[in-house]
Amino acid sequence: MVIGVSCESLPGERRVALVPNVVPTLVKAGVTVLIEPGAGAQAGFLDEAYRAKGAEIGASRWDVYDRADLLLRVRLGPSGMPFTDADLSSLRPNQAVAAFLDPLGDPALVRGLAEKGLSAFSMELMPRITRAQSMDALSSMATIAGYKAVLLAATTLPRMFPMLMTAAGNVTAARVFIVGAGVAGLQAFATARRLGAQVVAYDVRPAAKEQILSLGAKFADIPLETADAEDKGGYAKAQDEAFYTRQREMMAKVVAQSDVVITTAAIPGKRSPVLVTAEMVQGMQPGSVIVDLAAERGGNCELTRADQTVTAHAVTILGPTNLPATVPYHASQMYAKNITTFVQHLVKDGALAFDLDDEITRETLVTHKGDVTQPRVKEIVLAASR
Repeated sequence: MVIGVSCESLPGERRVALVPNVVPTLVKAGVTVLIEPGAGAQAGFLDEAYRAKGAEIGASRWDVYDRADLLLRVRLGPSGMPFTDADLSSLRPNQAVAAFLDPLGDPALVRGLAEKGLSAFSMELMPRITRAQSMDALSSMATIAGYKAVLLAATTLPRMFPMLMTAAGNVTAARVFIVGAGVAGLQAFATARRLGAQVVAYDVRPAAKEQILSLGAKFADIPLETADAEDKGGYAKAQDEAFYTRQREMMAKVVAQSDVVITTAAIPGKRSPVLVTAEMVQGMQPGSVIVDLAAERGGNCELTRADQTVTAHAVTILGPTNLPATVPYHASQMYAKNITTFVQHLVKDGALAFDLDDEITRETLVTHKGDVTQPRVKEIVLAASR
């Protein structure tokens, strides 16, 4: 069995699916690891390092595509980008791919993978169960996004984060408000606290309050009925517009008192809820900063523009969509560990085993034998085809 790793296609994507240190684990499992020349260079991993760990460097990108039984990538989509043109046409039916596919948000790509006859595994759909924790790449990347969001805010804010007592007078600590206590939010809390900020946090999920308090952040007590705010996988559920209207009204005061607002509220497969309106931005102090980690799906701030810096009412609004790619060394290291563990789970006796009785395989396998096999994704693909 040959596992191939190719260079990423999306502009600005500097991560790589495997790093040299995980290669011996895969070789020990009886597979050949084939790397496209230069695949890890932007993340700081040179071809010589892969060779030293037992990988083979392919002759070209197309050599990797031709020989690989399983192709590992960080990202394939979105549809219409380079992968779905030359790359997709170069793969053959019955090959397998594993990557972030955005299957709930990009039905066109999923349909293309199915029509090609590829078996596609989506890393976003990893079930949140104990035995899949070491394969949870989505959480790994969210950790990096939360960390980097605070650093972006700190470098943009025209004041320092920590309280200082100096001969020139006292400097008060920056006030940071973090919306969403998922993995990204929790890492943002911890990072902002380490930099010396006063941190207030909020999450619609009732269970998140304990996590917030355990990290030393204050919880913004916004009295709303939230019993139905979390799905069985631990993700926030979409609410009706009346709920978001009440939420915005109660959050407005906290936002106005904050120097930095970091929003992380995303609903898988849906547009991000607008939690910070233009009116709320106008109420913030001049020089304040908003970092919107939900920008890729429209943003939690009404004024956010994906991958742009917007200045409105003397407030700077950042809308990064791929912060993990800005920390490519450690992001690749973490992703490689996740996907290697996943591959070990899938490979039996030197070949891929499509065991649909296994929850991990069943939930992540999006397309197989020309069909869309994941129920949630199939429903979205069918709806988009109508």
